[in-house]
Amino acid sequence: MGNEHAAPETQGVTVQPLATLDLGPEIEGLAGRELRMRLVTIAPGGVFGPLHSHVDRPGLVYILQGTITDHRNGVATDYGPGVGWPEDRNTTHWLENRGAVPAVEISVDIVRRP
Repeated sequence: MGNEHAAPETQGVTVQPLATLDLGPEIEGLAGRELRMRLVTIAPGGVFGPLHSHVDRPGLVYILQGTITDHRNGVATDYGPGVGWPEDRNTTHWLENRGAVPAVEISVDIVRRP
């Protein structure tokens, strides 16, 4: 099996909420859901884990600074500034920063309202 099963708990991660939008009044059938945007910083050596699924929580990630290693299906893929990836119902992964500088991403997803 892949290295994703050894993913440690989250450490060295700060999450800053940027904006949310209640989708219920905007789109029929989305009551109880919100669109949220966050600024996520992963310190050098930091991990955004553990292994987690995006079933029922689709999203998009865009890297602003540094490099984030995305672990999925036993494959580690590095993403640097100016690129990103989708997180759909088939996404099960964890993230880490193997670099020497903080990695910063914008994360946008649809979640259940708290």
